[in-house]
Amino acid sequence: MKIFPILLSKRRWLAVLLATIAAVSVSACSMARSTNLANRLVVPTPSGPATFNYPLNQSAYSVFGYMYEGLLNENGLTSKLEPGLAESWEVSKDGKKIVFTLREGLKWSDGEPMTTDDIIFSYEKIYFNEKIPSGLKDTLRVGTSRQLPKLKKIDSRRVEFSVPEPFAPFIRFAGGIPILPAHILQEAATQTEADGKPKFLSAWGTDTDPKKIVGNGQYRMLSYTPNQRVVLERNPYFWRKDAQGNSQPFIQQIVWQIIENTDTQLLNFRSGDLDTLDVQPEVFPLLKREEKRGKYTVFNGGPDTGSVFMCFNLNKGRNAQDQPFVDPVKSRWFLSKEFRQAIAYGINREAMTNNIYRGLGAPLHSPIPAQSPFYLSPEQGLKTYSYDPQKSKELLLSAGFKYNSNGELLDAEGNKVRFTLLMAAGKKVREQMGTQIKQDLGKLGMEIDTQFLSFNTYVEKLRLTKNWDTYLGGFTGGLEPHSGYNIWSVKGTLHSFNQGPQAGEPPIKGWKVYDWEQKIDDLYVKASQELDEAKRKELYGETQQIIAEQVPFIYMVNPLTFEAVRDRISGIRYSAIGGSFWNLYELKITE
Repeated sequence: MKIFPILLSKRRWLAVLLATIAAVSVSACSMARSTNLANRLVVPTPSGPATFNYPLNQSAYSVFGYMYEGLLNENGLTSKLEPGLAESWEVSKDGKKIVFTLREGLKWSDGEPMTTDDIIFSYEKIYFNEKIPSGLKDTLRVGTSRQLPKLKKIDSRRVEFSVPEPFAPFIRFAGGIPILPAHILQEAATQTEADGKPKFLSAWGTDTDPKKIVGNGQYRMLSYTPNQRVVLERNPYFWRKDAQGNSQPFIQQIVWQIIENTDTQLLNFRSGDLDTLDVQPEVFPLLKREEKRGKYTVFNGGPDTGSVFMCFNLNKGRNAQDQPFVDPVKSRWFLSKEFRQAIAYGINREAMTNNIYRGLGAPLHSPIPAQSPFYLSPEQGLKTYSYDPQKSKELLLSAGFKYNSNGELLDAEGNKVRFTLLMAAGKKVREQMGTQIKQDLGKLGMEIDTQFLSFNTYVEKLRLTKNWDTYLGGFTGGLEPHSGYNIWSVKGTLHSFNQGPQAGEPPIKGWKVYDWEQKIDDLYVKASQELDEAKRKELYGETQQIIAEQVPFIYMVNPLTFEAVRDRISGIRYSAIGGSFWNLYELKITE
């Protein structure tokens, strides 16, 4: 299930890391049934909200898609831009200016009017604020100058965005970011705490009364019970109406049910407590067989647009105590391109596709999805890593590694090759992948320790401590490559394989940017400046070749996307891009 009224919600590439947590009791879901409303939709989530503050969110699992809109929306079937809060927009001939015109009479969920002042505030005081850490700045910076767009208020309904040089994804990014309420957040965004940090950094935490969180989307929060559920109610001030003038959305309540384990989610879906379920490959035959009796439909959206990968920690930096983030011995291994390539050849992704994904997918080779016009296919020359353990051993030996009499892999100094693979707990497919990786690399003489953490702890360890060896995770994806710039920018918030200092953080002692990663960054910037699509494809093709050669990420499997939705919900137009609820506003419950 993907909720998509915010243009960038599918594509923020925020740390999806596509994992889930440990089990929660079935009783956590029973409340949805015992207090059943006929016009209520109950959906599962593997992790509760980490914050109610959208710009600070680093989790893939959030309620913001229900609560906020941008100036433009993205059609979940075609990926084309459509009017959102803005009823129209005009682009200058040179492509450097866009004027958006807001719909008349827009209101926040508390009934206060929304104007262009809120747009100016959202961008200038929050998204562009260097003291507020947000990955959105990475994707909004323009060209080699790295300048941010400028905004100018024309009147209460019209605002102009301008950039100093051509910027191909300009309209998509200018129009796709949620607008925040100035009348609520102005003080937090402009005042500081005693330590000099903006009060905004502590605003709208999960301890805030949910009814005080103000948005402009289809729903507003009614209640939050930690580790159990978030209940959202229809926003009576939402702008959208159908052709007959009826207010949308039609569904009165959304229950965002927190169920950390996929097996427990399946149990609750089959018992009728949930209205939708992301279908994992191991349960696809069961759920497909039960469709008619269970009164639901399993939708097939085709290949996913996201990515699943194993990532190496290439960071040579040191923490505040002058301790290296990565053990220097392991760091030497990870920094060897031959070592990374050997592991890529040593993981049997074909077997992973057939055994874990039940053949419902294909090996993944690139961070850019095959549906994108900028994808470089293996047939077009992209380097790939088919399973070849003999090639792995040859690469390892050429890089100075050796085997002892027990078949264990040693480095040139005689150190046994052993490292940890970090994963978030709870998702069976991901755990099975970790097990196979451990077994495959064991055949190369390596010892892999798998470590499972709760999702929020997992994200915190990756992003804040930087103290890890490798991890198994993923990012959501989109057809526009620049949406993932914060992964490939050397200063990006999701540049996890060599994470640099972020907003508000001191410099990292010993942190080094490698020539090849800077080259990827430069090519992304150049491609964003290029308005000719064929030339953009060539530039993004070069980035994919470098990524394939250097393998900071080893891409695993591109699965088909399946979702089961109760037949009582009418109007579903499912796709891998938008999921089942991208058109939530027009869905109805027909019981």
